[in-house]
Amino acid sequence: MHSNINLLIEPDYAAMSRKAAEVFAEALRERPEGVFGFATGGTPEGMYENLIRMHRENGLDFSKMNAFNLDEYYPIKQNDSQSYYYFMREKLFSHVNVSPGHTHIPNGEASDPAAECAAYDREIETYGGVDLQILGIGANGHIGFNEPSESFTSRTNYVALTEITVQSNSRFFESLEQVPRHALTMGIRPIMMSGQIMLLCSGASKAEI
Repeated sequence: MHSNINLLIEPDYAAMSRKAAEVFAEALRERPEGVFGFATGGTPEGMYENLIRMHRENGLDFSKMNAFNLDEYYPIKQNDSQSYYYFMREKLFSHVNVSPGHTHIPNGEASDPAAECAAYDREIETYGGVDLQILGIGANGHIGFNEPSESFTSRTNYVALTEITVQSNSRFFESLEQVPRHALTMGIRPIMMSGQIMLLCSGASKAEI
């Protein structure tokens, strides 16, 4: 478990995003072949924009790293504009020199979600675990799609989304009915086994949680 916690407070979202990108870039330069865990949602978008800029202007190199994403809706097709596969491609991966073979996202089209989760865990273990995991936090405190009551021993799993999570995510869909009710999510155990975790939180709505 992690015992050293550094709390960095920035004046606004733009400053937080720049600082997060700097922390990530430093870790990537130190371990260009490292394993990095990525998150989706609105909070990390600013960080991704800064990383794209650093790649274009300063040559930040993503070519040797391996990326593992926290989660994916289920069921959902990769080319669906609301899939996290699509999100990562549009917000980061297609704008930097990461190898497509080095990006790993749970398969929302898998015929057997439980088997997909077990295979994803094995793949993370094959790469030696995550060196730096990026996290956001939900309005109710969820990490990935792990709700606050989730066990610290949980592994990658197939979960039913709570109503508050469905409601929160509905802003990305045309209607509430279109929001998937299930997801595949990295569990708390592999997250907490990461060498370093960077949790991003921004805005008054997240202050209490």
